[in-house]
Amino acid sequence: MTQGFVRPEYLVETGWLAGHLEDPAVRVLDCTTHLPPLPDNSYYTVRPGRDDFLKEHIPGAAFVDMDRDVADTSAPFHFMLPSSIQFAQAMSALGIGRDTLVVSYSAANHWWATRMWWMLRVFGHERAAVLDGGFQKWRKEGRPVASGAAEPRARTHFEARPARGEMIATKQDVLAAIGAADTCTINALRPEQHGGTGGVYYGRRGHIKGSVNLAAMSTVDDNNVYKSAQELRRMFAEPLSKPAVITYCGGGIAASADTLVLTMLGHENVRLYDASLSEWARDPALPMEI
Repeated sequence: MTQGFVRPEYLVETGWLAGHLEDPAVRVLDCTTHLPPLPDNSYYTVRPGRDDFLKEHIPGAAFVDMDRDVADTSAPFHFMLPSSIQFAQAMSALGIGRDTLVVSYSAANHWWATRMWWMLRVFGHERAAVLDGGFQKWRKEGRPVASGAAEPRARTHFEARPARGEMIATKQDVLAAIGAADTCTINALRPEQHGGTGGVYYGRRGHIKGSVNLAAMSTVDDNNVYKSAQELRRMFAEPLSKPAVITYCGGGIAASADTLVLTMLGHENVRLYDASLSEWARDPALPMEI
């Protein structure tokens, strides 16, 4: 399924993982998170998928609370990048070292797994991959599952480098990209959110001025499996033709799915706007369109 990608190593097949569950050099992380919307759709609440994990998970996997374990809880928005120190502590506690291959998955939307993949690379850990099809495909194939708390792993030393600025976009970067011929800004939210007609809207409806909509949900098929490289190359033709790309969504999560696709297709200048609409939509001075 990875044929045609420039960087196919960032996707792992269920069959491969099933054969490496006992491999001490592989660490599997369950990143499942749910975002129930508020009644007025102005924002969302966060429900970590710990209960889902306790019920069933891939054997040997560990659960990661994406809003606490690997996020800056002092930030005004959910899921913001933590410090390199906090991230290193979280990874060390999970038994992840310099040479560990980290395979992330989700039992909810696939972008929770891609967010973990992106964060690992931001902090200098390239041995990161996403389970293609996630837990949905794993279960459908009748592969083994475990329940209860995660089996403890010996603590290791994970050395996080300072966050790679070339992978992160700021509000100022996004402002500068509006109207810039060399940059494509992508909104990874659903079409109705992009158009301002429905869904969670983060305080103001619509999208960042000039941005195009390539919904993260459309990067996978009905079985939660990534579409072919040929299909994705067609979908992402516009950003692939630009020297620079910025991805965003509501809080920097779904945007990581588009970032993964572009990276696998060979684009080498993709930045993710971490605060996304959680920051942008709250500031009436920042331009939006519907």
